[in-house]
Amino acid sequence: MFREMRRKKQVLSLDESTAVLKAGTSGVLAVIGDEGYPYAVPLSYVYHDNRIFFHCAITGHKLDAIAENDKVSFCVIDRDTVVPEEYTTYFRSVITFGKARVLEDEKEKREAFEILAAKYSPSHKEGRLREIDRQFNQACLVELRIEHLSGKEAIELVTAKHRGSGK
Repeated sequence: MFREMRRKKQVLSLDESTAVLKAGTSGVLAVIGDEGYPYAVPLSYVYHDNRIFFHCAITGHKLDAIAENDKVSFCVIDRDTVVPEEYTTYFRSVITFGKARVLEDEKEKREAFEILAAKYSPSHKEGRLREIDRQFNQACLVELRIEHLSGKEAIELVTAKHRGSGK
């Protein structure tokens, strides 16, 4: 169902790909928007248990698009170093494909909210719980359940990895 990556030497392992998702703080969500036009929007997220969670307002373009078609993709760029003298970029990125849904169940929504808040404010538990309570009814939490995940990096990074490991 999902295409195989053409440049197999540059494929990140599942562990490397999930590490990128865990470490990242922002990504780009892509949905089918109004009149079939793609709509891609940057947002903060958390990766947890083969799912991506993000919050948003309770109305808007992305929610309308998800209601119309729950199939989405989400991309995170881990590295993007321009190397002018080599006419290239040393990059590492991950893209996921899956289905998004708004969390309606209060327990599920609160759990996702707490996971998301803990990522961005790990040492302020009381404050983040107060903020969740304050924002709870004004925010929407969305779960993207990942069906396919792939990561890729520049061939120069692959070569450097192999040199470093003696391969």
